[in-house]
Amino acid sequence: MTARTSRLARLSRRAGIPAVAAVAAGALLSGCGLQTSGGFLPSAKLAGPEKDVKRMDGLNIAVGSKNFSEQILLGKIAGILLQANGAKVKDLTNIPGSNSARQAQLSGQIDLEWEYTGTAWISYLGHENGIPDRNEQYTKVRDQDLKENKLAWLKPAPMNNTYGFATTQATAKRLGITKLSDLGKVPAKDRTFCVESEFASRNDGFEPMLKRYGVPLGSGVPRGNVKTLDTGAIYEATAQGQCNFGEVYTTDGRIQSLNLKVMQDDRKFFPAYNVAVVVRQPVLSKNPEIEKLFTPVAAKLDDTTLRHLNARIDVNGEDPSKVAMDWLVQEGFVKRA
Repeated sequence: MTARTSRLARLSRRAGIPAVAAVAAGALLSGCGLQTSGGFLPSAKLAGPEKDVKRMDGLNIAVGSKNFSEQILLGKIAGILLQANGAKVKDLTNIPGSNSARQAQLSGQIDLEWEYTGTAWISYLGHENGIPDRNEQYTKVRDQDLKENKLAWLKPAPMNNTYGFATTQATAKRLGITKLSDLGKVPAKDRTFCVESEFASRNDGFEPMLKRYGVPLGSGVPRGNVKTLDTGAIYEATAQGQCNFGEVYTTDGRIQSLNLKVMQDDRKFFPAYNVAVVVRQPVLSKNPEIEKLFTPVAAKLDDTTLRHLNARIDVNGEDPSKVAMDWLVQEGFVKRA
């Protein structure tokens, strides 16, 4: 497996996409063209802080996203906002494969999409390790992507869809634990973990994390205390008490639906995966009001908000367009047309 393919495989697992599918998707642009099933964008009128943004009548803009729930949701939010401000939006959300979405933007088929700082740094820009400091990770990605690819990163949202460990509310109370540095005071017999196999072997994964927090595998955490499960099974296994601490993605809707508590990464081990709007620089230069349009929206997208919205899609089965519209109305950014 090449380095490029390996990075795609890691990224696909974060996005819930089979590795083979992600790699195959990377060939779509050069083969049969961009594949997407974007769909419907509700009509809206700008409201609140967005009403003063200069209208973009006459702008034709293509909005893309990857094909997992959080990404589709964010793409719909972008499309609704731009459309409400007069732009003619081509909805190219739901692109199968992260590499296809990236290549679509590099080739100019996509003008705007949301992207994660850690994903761009590791999987697209070719760095081996992510950067835990959010500001530093954003700044380095922003500067390199603009210089090399003429892609402009707007200010990131506070949400951080990175790795983490969660436990049940009852277990957190029983063990008196709220942050990962508390693991040292938890009895060794209670340091039980559920992790996915890929995370268990990463250089920014399980074993280095345990070392950072002073409970190394084999001594601080007995090897028999660790279960390796598929990503989707970890949430339920943690909720059912098969392990006290389960590996999670920190904005996953199942955290909310299963009433899990995410431990604070207080020693800042995990790389930053903050999301930001990324726009082709020529488009942003001609339409600088895009930044003003998205700044207040991005500021409202924290972990709790994304967990709630993702749960509406993944747990309740609601349509991403409806969830996006409801949230924009609720926050006062738009009114229904």
